[in-house]
Amino acid sequence: MDMASFTGIVSGLSLIISAIYIGGDLHNFVNIQGLMIVFGGTIATTLITFQFKDVMAAFKAAYFVFSKDKEDPNEAVETMIKLSHISRRQGLLELGKVKTDSLFLKKACGLLADGSSEEVIRAALTTEIKSLQLRHFIVQDVFKKMGLYAPAFGMLGTLIGLVQMLSRLQDPSKIGPAMAVALLTTFYGSLLSTLFFLPIAGKLRSRTVIEIINLEIKLEGSISIIKNNNPVIIYEKLSSFISSRLRKPIKKANLKQKNET
Repeated sequence: MDMASFTGIVSGLSLIISAIYIGGDLHNFVNIQGLMIVFGGTIATTLITFQFKDVMAAFKAAYFVFSKDKEDPNEAVETMIKLSHISRRQGLLELGKVKTDSLFLKKACGLLADGSSEEVIRAALTTEIKSLQLRHFIVQDVFKKMGLYAPAFGMLGTLIGLVQMLSRLQDPSKIGPAMAVALLTTFYGSLLSTLFFLPIAGKLRSRTVIEIINLEIKLEGSISIIKNNNPVIIYEKLSSFISSRLRKPIKKANLKQKNET
């Protein structure tokens, strides 16, 4: 689980609820009509804007972000060095037998095993990376749009509440509930946007950046393998994608295997 996201949401909700509880009655901030207007309206407008499959993919991606830890680029570097050892000791054909859950890496190994040229490998893998960026952009845009729609429906709910309040001025007992709808819908819209939708879009974007870095590492690693670079050169080249303070040194035992060929 992504502890940063979990901690942020829990702490944010806790602070808001605590502030409400200290200042008065928590029940005053619960209004079914306001939730129907803001949440229901936001979901409905999102479905109008995007295809249903894109909305479902966005929510699945959000679940994945919160439930899975991000892949460490250092692991991608180490993986490519291990593949370079296999190619140097047993030949490129052995890379076609490598078992991996990464479809990108499987495609790269397949191209290497087939003896594809550097231009073919770079073109094929670059297309994969660009396609991933486009798919992820749509997923991020779903939550960005929801972050815009929620406050807008909050204002719409405020207008509805004001109209109801003004139409019932002759009955003072109904002014309070109407005013509650008017104010709480704005609160709900702002809360959903600032604490959920926009942060999730930002988290998805940061995950996309990290994933692209990992794919670029695998792409450049594949090019280095086809050029028969030794593991030391591959490590120095691929570690450039990682901040110097975050780089992990590869075990010397792994690097020394370059001399076994």
